[in-house]
Amino acid sequence: MTMRALHLTITDGIAEIVFDLPGESVNKISGSVKDEFLALFEQLERDASVRGAILISGKPDSFIAGADIDEFLRWTTPEQAEQASRDGHALLEKLERLRLPVVAAIHGACLGGGLEAVLACAYRIATDHPKTILALPEVQLGIFPGAGGTQRLPRTVGLRAALDMILTGKNVRARKAAQSGLVHELVHPAILRTIALQRAREIADGVRARNPDARTRDAAALFLDDTPVGRSIVLRQAREMTLKKTRGHYPAPLAAIAAVAAGYHDREQGYQEEGRLFGQMAMTSIARELISLFFATTALKKDSGVGDAPVTVRSVEKIGVLGAGFMGAGIAGIAVQQGTLVRLKDADLARVGKGLGAIRELLKDGVTKKRITRAQMNDQLLLAGGTVDYSGFGNVDLVIEAVFEDLYVKHKVMREVEAVLPPHAIVASNTSTIPIARIAAASARPERVVGMHFFSPVHKMPLLEVIVTPQTAREVTATAVAYGKQLGKTVIVVNDAPGFYVNRILSPYLNEAGRLLDGGAAVDAVDRALLDFGFPVGPITLLDEVGLDIAGKSGAIFVEAFGDRLAPSETLRRVVESGRLGRKGRKGFYLYDGDGKKGGVDDTVYAFTPSGARRAEVTIDEVQRRCILAMVNEAARCLEEGIVRSPRDGDVGAVFGIGFPPFRGGPFRYMDAVGAGRVVEELEQLNARFSGRYAPAEMLVHMARKGERFYSNRGRPA
Repeated sequence: MTMRALHLTITDGIAEIVFDLPGESVNKISGSVKDEFLALFEQLERDASVRGAILISGKPDSFIAGADIDEFLRWTTPEQAEQASRDGHALLEKLERLRLPVVAAIHGACLGGGLEAVLACAYRIATDHPKTILALPEVQLGIFPGAGGTQRLPRTVGLRAALDMILTGKNVRARKAAQSGLVHELVHPAILRTIALQRAREIADGVRARNPDARTRDAAALFLDDTPVGRSIVLRQAREMTLKKTRGHYPAPLAAIAAVAAGYHDREQGYQEEGRLFGQMAMTSIARELISLFFATTALKKDSGVGDAPVTVRSVEKIGVLGAGFMGAGIAGIAVQQGTLVRLKDADLARVGKGLGAIRELLKDGVTKKRITRAQMNDQLLLAGGTVDYSGFGNVDLVIEAVFEDLYVKHKVMREVEAVLPPHAIVASNTSTIPIARIAAASARPERVVGMHFFSPVHKMPLLEVIVTPQTAREVTATAVAYGKQLGKTVIVVNDAPGFYVNRILSPYLNEAGRLLDGGAAVDAVDRALLDFGFPVGPITLLDEVGLDIAGKSGAIFVEAFGDRLAPSETLRRVVESGRLGRKGRKGFYLYDGDGKKGGVDDTVYAFTPSGARRAEVTIDEVQRRCILAMVNEAARCLEEGIVRSPRDGDVGAVFGIGFPPFRGGPFRYMDAVGAGRVVEELEQLNARFSGRYAPAEMLVHMARKGERFYSNRGRPA
């Protein structure tokens, strides 16, 4: 057959297989690629002159990115997904049992099916390079490794290390992979091919063993990984921790544990269980929602933010950051990690020093966790400089303003900084609620003003909202979007309005949680109900985390813009007025120790509620309906008003910005799952009880009448 993705050369009895999928930036394993591999294995098996082989990527910085996820959408039954798993088993069983040894030469990302493939190889060599990572991220799509990964990985790295990889989907860097036995050898990228060819010859000549066990194990590891009693302890703890973490919302991790366990009883039974359970997981609604998010974020990576028409995107080599506080230092910290020169300004040297110290601590954490070396940390620290004036701002490409959330202060720094900036420079505000047009009113060049709303903590939160006004130049938008992606963020573009999109939909959700407290609900009961719905933290905890002072200022802006519909609760207003700050002040709705660690509910906070210390029983359903419907209705209003460009952007913004449960897909996919008619019906019921707060968005009413959806049945925008 004609090979499109695989290229074969044979020299002195050693075959070099180069995987280079045409027309793609990364290698993916599809049905046609599997057929090519099977045909190639048959050819090599028949050719007695070939004694060994290496598998190497033709892509510059990627080995194999995993399976072609597009093919997952073609499955309509568990049996079809199970058959795909069985096909993967057959392919990798063939690879593992080949007469000739195959050495995997890994540089760049080796993910999912790619890692499952190299586990079937006779030897694994990886480059000691930051871009070389190995992972099984399938759990993030609501499934688990289905091509033998639950069977081969535990035998390779041990049960505990295998479960850690399978259940978290986390990346394993090359050095850690070598320590665990996941790879046998690390080399410099320049000699990867040479060493791989040499190892293939050595294994073929019998001077080096096939797939040697490269683990270093102590007595505890031998007991926990290699004895029935030890394994039962590990598996039981894994189930308990998984249930505690997922609250039962994600079935795939538990299915993966079951598949791993089956393999210890009987090898063939393990493969059978992996295939059967993979088929079941692939057809769950959870997997469909998570796969839809995967496609949404993939599409956003290619989205310029300004449509398909050509646009100039300026390179951002140096930025200025105004404000060295928590957000400003956080933005500067991720910028230096991407090689950007940063000039950090604040009003006095103490604040500047504290900001630079925060950058250092962020980078030190990277060294501790072995993401970067100490030499890299020192190089990145050299990129950050501090100042109390505007020296060094004369040649910046972008200024990000992260000063106090006060319009007067923002206008003042806008005028000051524009006086020293070069003509091409962009000024971006990191405000969380103040409309960008109001900030740009102080600018001499409002067409070069944009919003770049980062989320806290900056180094952990993946979302960036780029906010544009009618005056913002297309080049400015596209440059802000491109730089956001350079910083590793998932970027959505939204139109200017109070609160923009993410905080706008968060406001009614938090307000309703507060009104439940007004009515007598317990703080922890409200939080538990929304944790049970799937949020990572409850709304009252979130208020404490954000800061009650900030919540109070945001609330005032929303009331000014939208009136009583988005007015904060009486309880929240009173707590804010009392001076409580939340976690940062060690006093909020919850108690905090000296290190800011959360304890139990501060019962004295009930004195601020209209109902006093007496608490009333409120059902979980009541809490969830009131909070969630308030949020999704506001999301529909934002789409209706053109604040958010599409349901896709709205779903990504909610999931990555405020932790809307990923397995529910986002507000718009959630409304599709419930049905517009049912959503409108429930909103009208609530609006009859709480007049004005739950009036359904006109868009939803129209969709309910027409039986329409936000997405087509295939998961694409309708």
